[in-house]
Amino acid sequence: MNVLTAIKTRASAAALGEPGPTPEQLEAILGAGICAPDHGRLSPWRFVVLTGADRKILADAWAEMRLRVSPETSKADAEKEGQKAMRAPTIVVVAARVNVPHKVPAIERVVAVGAAVQNMFLAAHALGVGAMWKTGEAAYDDKVKVALGLAATDQIVAFLYLGTTLSKGKPREDKLSDYIIKA
Repeated sequence: MNVLTAIKTRASAAALGEPGPTPEQLEAILGAGICAPDHGRLSPWRFVVLTGADRKILADAWAEMRLRVSPETSKADAEKEGQKAMRAPTIVVVAARVNVPHKVPAIERVVAVGAAVQNMFLAAHALGVGAMWKTGEAAYDDKVKVALGLAATDQIVAFLYLGTTLSKGKPREDKLSDYIIKA
């Protein structure tokens, strides 16, 4: 699949299931991420790969966050929140390391990691692996980051869900002309 076809035909899966990507596919997807443009060659990307029982680390962190942030939440509702970590057989938490002082601003490092996620998403699509890009409140929670082995100062850019597409999403059909601003 050429890159333009991948860009035009990719869409987030609406639902994912087993099996997840093979080790070879996962390596190719992660490898595509580190090929993203990166001002200063700082390589700000960090990947936490969660499969199988390791997804419980994220599930527990999400449930704990829900109880901490919203104390009125029932334990059952908090556990339901944590079950979001089980929506795919593989989750790659993609974060930007921004705590190292440098002339390249932190925002440019975060944007580079966003480009890495897009590369990973396109690689997954080209390999026939379903993908969803998620964030949400947990992406900004320092305790969730630390539970995943990241630094509290890291910026989570994506929870990239990977697996077999059970329900397809729809590619975008926007018109380019709707977004062009004439100076």
